[in-house]
Amino acid sequence: MVVGTGIIDLFVESSRSLKEKRTVLRRILGRTKNTFNISIAEVGELDDWKRCQIGFSMVGNERGFINSKVDKVVNFIEGLHLADIVNVDIEIYNISDSRNGHRLDGFNEFQES
Repeated sequence: MVVGTGIIDLFVESSRSLKEKRTVLRRILGRTKNTFNISIAEVGELDDWKRCQIGFSMVGNERGFINSKVDKVVNFIEGLHLADIVNVDIEIYNISDSRNGHRLDGFNEFQES
């Protein structure tokens, strides 16, 4: 399994209040989520009315696919022209299936009592 995550720092120049910032942010989050079917939310700069930070994540089977999709998400948000992207921090990593039949909670599915 390949996991792609990202944090995008945005600057909303037109905002003059938290209410205006959140209106812009709702549009960005809603459009991006509907277009790419990813998990996305505001994760930082909650009380600043000009700056915001959003985080997103996605999973897939191939690193190339996830890398391409992450790039498309960033380009899509930039193309909305609702806020300026100040910084982007992306991480893509593999989670291998090397657990050998062991569940994450430490119990083997086939363990006998």
